[in-house]
Amino acid sequence: MLDPRYPEKMSGAASVFSQSYFHGTRADLKPGDLIVVGCRSNFTDANPLSWVYFTSTLDAAIWGAELAVGPGRERIYVVEPLGSIVDDPNLTDKKFPGNPTRSYRSREPLRIIAEVTEWQGHPPDRLQQKKDNVARSKAQGANIID
Repeated sequence: MLDPRYPEKMSGAASVFSQSYFHGTRADLKPGDLIVVGCRSNFTDANPLSWVYFTSTLDAAIWGAELAVGPGRERIYVVEPLGSIVDDPNLTDKKFPGNPTRSYRSREPLRIIAEVTEWQGHPPDRLQQKKDNVARSKAQGANIID
């Protein structure tokens, strides 16, 4: 039996399942659909994005779904990056030293694998506080999402 504490010793199919990635949004997608660069941000009115964003923590994906603007219900998808990935510099070392939110981005598409249908959002007061912080950042011109 493989020990998941030592992923470097895993090979083949076992290593494919050693990491899950999530994307929180309001977009209505289905398995096999692609999230690609060139779409507008879930959070700002900025130019179309040159990166796609995702995380390996469900909590960060919940924030993504809860803070996404636009119509539609909040959704969280399990995604598969189809290319190289890098830490998301909008969070890493700017807001959170290191990468505790395990937030990433890629210039290559993300393939939708499945939708996470059972998850619990943040308490209303905490969500409102986060929305107020986002609005304050926008008002101060801190539209840093690329």
